[in-house]
Amino acid sequence: MIISLIKLLDRDLLRLKREIEAYKTEDLLWVTPGEISNSAGNLCLHLIGNLNHYIGAQLGNTGYERNRPVEFSDKNVPRAELIEKIEATRLMLPTVLNTLTPDHLARNHTEEYNNGQDTNEYFLIHTYGHFNYHLGQINYHRRLTANQ
Repeated sequence: MIISLIKLLDRDLLRLKREIEAYKTEDLLWVTPGEISNSAGNLCLHLIGNLNHYIGAQLGNTGYERNRPVEFSDKNVPRAELIEKIEATRLMLPTVLNTLTPDHLARNHTEEYNNGQDTNEYFLIHTYGHFNYHLGQINYHRRLTANQ
């Protein structure tokens, strides 16, 4: 499972990178048209924060410290910085995930998620689904703002 998860997350982090690169201007990354409440830039920050917190810090003891509110309040982070964060996350994931043993995967995840009622394996699958949900939102946002 771990090898497949590493491959899937890496593939989709590359998709995230391509989405961020595909915006015609950096300003469009931060637009929130109509009733859309989260910009692509903020969703990108959120995805990077989520992976670095739950996988990096909680499973890999990387020391990453998350500031979730800033993921949604920060604005106008340069595209190059977003891409650097994506690339750093791509490097972190296999480093951490390759250390997980079947015993580690069978243990319950921290109490921060669902009061610790689910295994690390379940939580990793949940995290992958969460990532792709927001990746789809970013794709839709990019297409929605393409003509602005």
